[in-house]
Amino acid sequence: MITPPAAAIDLNADLGEGFGRWTLTDDEALLSVVTSANVACGFHAGDPSIMRRVCELAAERGVRIGAQVSYRDLAGFGRRSMDVPAGELADEVAYQIGALEVFARAAGSTVSYVKPHGALYNRTVHDAGQAAAVVAGVRLAAAAGAGGLPVLGLPGSLLLAAAADAGLTAVPEAFADRAYTAAGTLVPRTEPGAVLHDPDAVVARAVRMAAEGVVTAADGSAVPVAARSLCLHGDTPGAADLARRVRDALGAAGVAVGAFA
Repeated sequence: MITPPAAAIDLNADLGEGFGRWTLTDDEALLSVVTSANVACGFHAGDPSIMRRVCELAAERGVRIGAQVSYRDLAGFGRRSMDVPAGELADEVAYQIGALEVFARAAGSTVSYVKPHGALYNRTVHDAGQAAAVVAGVRLAAAAGAGGLPVLGLPGSLLLAAAADAGLTAVPEAFADRAYTAAGTLVPRTEPGAVLHDPDAVVARAVRMAAEGVVTAADGSAVPVAARSLCLHGDTPGAADLARRVRDALGAAGVAVGAFA
């Protein structure tokens, strides 16, 4: 069933987004703030050494490890929508979870949840076939010993509905630095203003979403957002400092921070 809003809010960030000598996210700094780490599993970013290092850092800090699965799109950073056959996509999702599980277990932890990245995340909001394929991949990984992992997604998405129908915990999340439509979906990154860059605005938005369950859409309307986890993107400039400001502001507002159940 879908996880209802709770007194505490989980803070997640996309980590391990590099490849070889290229590094995008300040993993160590962000892991001192967040409670859940969405680790790139090699399809949009990340490589074995990066995955191992992030899992070790997360385990040392008691941060929960999540598999951030995506389309096979290193060149496009997983932000290009692809028409992947359902069976193939399910296999690729299970493959990514399994790869990360090796490094999580080696670090003394385990993969605790799954979150799609980029185009796959947005596609599963409205595409029943792709949403079902992601859930099938999670279940395939479970059959291999990874467990029936919770799935993070946009509130009201077909992904969360498919996860709940499959008996998985469906965890709704919100985005502190993304613009919303009046329908509660994310404004596409191709449109102006899709990403918020004003730190004060991001902090205020995060507190309102966590404390009141409401976000102001691009058209000025108030949209309900019943989130259990709040995403703080790791690839934005000053991401670690902004994440710390968000966490401090939540505390000042009386909102507890803690990993979702």
